[in-house]
Amino acid sequence: MHIDRTTVPGSGTLHHIVTRGGIRLAVLVGRDGDRQVFVYDDAKDEPATEVLLAPDEADGLAEILHSRPIADRVRTLERRVDALIGERGS
Repeated sequence: MHIDRTTVPGSGTLHHIVTRGGIRLAVLVGRDGDRQVFVYDDAKDEPATEVLLAPDEADGLAEILHSRPIADRVRTLERRVDALIGERGS
């Protein structure tokens, strides 16, 4: 996956994404926290589809797309902290 980032003055940050399979996407992270997801057709520079996500919707989608749920990552971090605390106490 290839990701480029561009600042869009007055709007936010635009992340251009090309997947390994050649699918082109873009995510505009607005200054207000909203996200706009753009999906492009193969040969066109204009998006074929646009999806507007509120911050909580973007968080929910990110949780689904993440390779490991937040709860699993938190448990891993807790175990690491416990191990570090145990090492200091020895």
